[in-house]
Amino acid sequence: MFEHIIKFILILLLIFTPIAFGSMDLWAFSLMELGILLIIILWSIQSIIGNRESAIRNPQFAFPIILLSLFLLLILFQMLPLPSGILKTISPKTYELRHSLSLEPPALSFELSFVPFLTQIEFFKWLTLIGLFLFLLHSNLLDRRHRIMGQLIVVIMLVGIFESLYGMFEFFSGHRHILHLDMEARVSSVTGTFINRNYFAGYLLMVIPLSVGFLFSSEAFQRRRSMGWRHQLASLDGKTLLIGFSVIVMILGLLFSASRMGIVSLLLSFSLISLLFRISQKEQKFSRITIVILGLAILWAAWIGLDWVISRFFSISESFEDRWKIWVNTFQIFRDFPLFGSGLGTFTQIFPMYRSFHIRGLVTHAENDFLQLASEVGLMGIGLLVILFLFLFLKGVSGIRSMSHREAGRYIGIGGMIGVLALMFHSLVERNIQVPANAFLFSFLLAMVLRIGLARRRDRSA
Repeated sequence: MFEHIIKFILILLLIFTPIAFGSMDLWAFSLMELGILLIIILWSIQSIIGNRESAIRNPQFAFPIILLSLFLLLILFQMLPLPSGILKTISPKTYELRHSLSLEPPALSFELSFVPFLTQIEFFKWLTLIGLFLFLLHSNLLDRRHRIMGQLIVVIMLVGIFESLYGMFEFFSGHRHILHLDMEARVSSVTGTFINRNYFAGYLLMVIPLSVGFLFSSEAFQRRRSMGWRHQLASLDGKTLLIGFSVIVMILGLLFSASRMGIVSLLLSFSLISLLFRISQKEQKFSRITIVILGLAILWAAWIGLDWVISRFFSISESFEDRWKIWVNTFQIFRDFPLFGSGLGTFTQIFPMYRSFHIRGLVTHAENDFLQLASEVGLMGIGLLVILFLFLFLKGVSGIRSMSHREAGRYIGIGGMIGVLALMFHSLVERNIQVPANAFLFSFLLAMVLRIGLARRRDRSA
């Protein structure tokens, strides 16, 4: 019974988080956090009653759990009031700013975080997403032999298709709404239900490769691997063709989002994964089919009209100039708060003190997730996260490569890895990890890739 309820809540969250404007508003990501908390509570009760063995107890996951725990402890440390003398020693700039901005007599203690309340909000967001990741890594929902994983992937694909079709309808029809909101000024390209085209592109960057992996793992491809490609295409069933058509629709959505780095990130991630699996003839076929699908999507997009998308690529210098200025100022923040950062979630509040150029409106993010995180959590925090990601990604690559070419889960895993890598590339020049819907799906994909590899190792040891 608990498993069905957990599955239902997880499906609701997979649908809700992107459709609710990417869950950027407080009410939306609060509901996301409550949903994750409910899943973890139900899972804990189920584990106690059923006395189930945990995948997390596997020694190979001890290291990432330690890193995640240290990161959360670091954020808690940022919110802990410290005596002025200690604060002045470990973060002189924080001490200086606190005293220069204080209108009252100097306090005896200060927090490392410039705005502890904002850090607290971000802490709970990270805590719940880490909880989701560990739950997915533990439960059998993402076991490659469990049909629920396939159902969850179908849900993700359906959401990606809806986002693409809805976004293209709003843009090309001239209606220019995002759900019930009139967003004429914002909908200058396809955005789906996201408030920004780059957030929408980041979401599709994960869904498209996963869908391609799901397509290649389908029974039609599994049954006909020995055939030539002409016979294979001619014998495809309606379900497989529908999945392929859906992938083309999502690629159209990505192209018409006019997100330059989004399009480049997808190509880069597919290319890098192709290099990692270049020894396999089957993965070469995977790459060729992907190229065919991408080519069909580009031809369709060109027929509709790609002139304005291409023109955005030629205007990249102006956009890069603004980003470069933001990056320079953000690096100055990192230089002033090198060890522990200015506090998770405080970028919007502290950046105006460092801004050295004129720009309309408020700079809410650094256009680079890693640089912004470095400025907010310092070298200690960003170092933990980089080591964690490299460890998990390499563990995922190792697990997937150990699988047989005949196993369908191998291609789902490859698709998930491409999605994870694509979002990382995109995060170098955009905000993605800070978008709750994208962070939610990222956690899902990373756990899925690791879970597939873990199941394979268990089979071999058995």
